[in-house]
Amino acid sequence: MNLNYHHLRYFRAVAQEGHLGRTAERMNVSQSALSVQIKQLEEALGQALFDRVGRTLVLTEAGRIALDHAERIFSAGDELLATLQRSNAGAPPLRVGALSTLSRNFQLRFLRPLLADQAARVSLKSGSMGVLMADLQALSLDVVLTTQVPEAEGDFAAQRIAEQPVAIHGVPELLDHPTLADLLIHAPVILPTESVIRAGFENLVAGLGLTPRIVADVDDMAMVRLLAREGVGLAIAPPVVVADEVASGLLATAPFDLGIVEPFFAVTMPRRFPHPGLAQLLRAQV
Repeated sequence: MNLNYHHLRYFRAVAQEGHLGRTAERMNVSQSALSVQIKQLEEALGQALFDRVGRTLVLTEAGRIALDHAERIFSAGDELLATLQRSNAGAPPLRVGALSTLSRNFQLRFLRPLLADQAARVSLKSGSMGVLMADLQALSLDVVLTTQVPEAEGDFAAQRIAEQPVAIHGVPELLDHPTLADLLIHAPVILPTESVIRAGFENLVAGLGLTPRIVADVDDMAMVRLLAREGVGLAIAPPVVVADEVASGLLATAPFDLGIVEPFFAVTMPRRFPHPGLAQLLRAQV
């Protein structure tokens, strides 16, 4: 039996609502007709998709798998319409996901070639790696900017678009120490939770035999920058994070090589209809 996409649409609606009667009312069909649609889909798939718990319908394991595929199918359909109707509605926005710890300055640098086009539109989303990769796989994002290669399974392509040495930045009075060891012994540290920087810093201080005072663990590079500006501690970050503050003299960079490099990746998936501005944007990073 072939898959009937009307059945799939009804199934998704019931899964989202969790109630057959309310879904039937919302979709303006009879409850019995909706029940038949779900039953026929279950027969086609050879799996029960719902368990009844009281008056609520709860997805089975097979139902959760079916819903995941249904969301991808309908997202692909939405993308197809948006792509093929561009001549009437203009190019859709480039949908960019960025790891929550990623520097806002870096995001702006990445997008600047596209933003120079006054007709271009951009949609930005910040989140965890797991959420962003799920959105990319569901075709809800065109590209994900990150500092790590995704561990999730899938047909992903991770293009290394930049890298920067990690350094120590702070207000000048906190940086007045002759050696790296003296600096890390006497000044508090603001450390991002992002794995590349944190792992590199922990290896560094272990090699020096030091236990620095970490005054803040922060998962947002914008907050790392703000705390450093306030003199709360020394920011362990790539220069792009504090470029404006260093240029204005609010912050300075310590003259010590930490031996830590942070890479930046643009993660994409093969698309039959990729966003027209994405390839040009990725070429501009090389």
